[in-house]
Amino acid sequence: MLIIGVLVIIAAIVMFVIGLGWLGIILAIVGAAIILFSGFRVVRPIERGVIERFGKYLRTRDSGLTWIIPSFEKMYRVNITEQMVDIPPQMVITKDKLNAQVDAVVYYKIKDVKASIYNVDDHRKQLTSLARTTLRAVIGNMTLTDANEKRSDINEKVEIVLDKETNSYGVEVLRVEIQKIEPPPDVQESMNKVVKAEQEKIAARDTATATETKADGEKRAEIKKAEGVKMGLILSAEGKAEAIKKVAEADADRIKVVNESAQKYFIGNAQILRKLEATEESLKRNAKFLVDTNKVQTIVTDASGVTPVIQKKITKT
Repeated sequence: MLIIGVLVIIAAIVMFVIGLGWLGIILAIVGAAIILFSGFRVVRPIERGVIERFGKYLRTRDSGLTWIIPSFEKMYRVNITEQMVDIPPQMVITKDKLNAQVDAVVYYKIKDVKASIYNVDDHRKQLTSLARTTLRAVIGNMTLTDANEKRSDINEKVEIVLDKETNSYGVEVLRVEIQKIEPPPDVQESMNKVVKAEQEKIAARDTATATETKADGEKRAEIKKAEGVKMGLILSAEGKAEAIKKVAEADADRIKVVNESAQKYFIGNAQILRKLEATEESLKRNAKFLVDTNKVQTIVTDASGVTPVIQKKITKT
């Protein structure tokens, strides 16, 4: 647009020379307006504008509409949002003398637009080279196993180094992410075999532990069962002993009562008491006939023709 405005101004001068002053004035106004509007610049919210005049830093403009002097001033736009740099894969020698292919990404943003332009030639290129050398230094002090297991530590160490080194050219490193750490194929195969063997060992140990636990549980169950049977037999025996004891005590009490009654009511009549006890015992056994022993003796003597001898009590004088 600046060139168009200049051409219009030149045409206006020509009009004045050839005597067409009114047309020259119109062209001059149009040319000046074109040159004036060609100096407007729009800065987006995600950018900052660095303005130079004759190659010297003049000012930094925030988002919005700004104006510069055409041909005398120039504005450079700088993106201030979070950006990503992909670190190309590289071979790194670990502490245990193994080669590993390492790939990473770095997230950063510009915090000082002036420093990012004047303190470094190309901050993205510079950040990429610095990240590559830092990764080699950090991973080179670790074994391959540690590097795979401690990726978060690698990310943190690389981030600290990059953030410190890039501070001078206005870059803030937000985070570093290791994408992959791949050993050579033969080393990877050996590592897979070791991991598989370790997992099989753990599985076998877990199986043995489960079997032992099951056997121990069954043993405890059998012990508890035997203890239960033993306790049941003991309690049963104790119950029977207690029952026998109670029966014996009841019999003793009964005999005691009978004896006391005999002493009280049947003094001198022991034979009658004996008959009563025999009658009671027979009735308990469901006997159908009761025979009086005295009468049996009389029947036997009568049948034999023998007269029973009557014993007389001799009285001493």
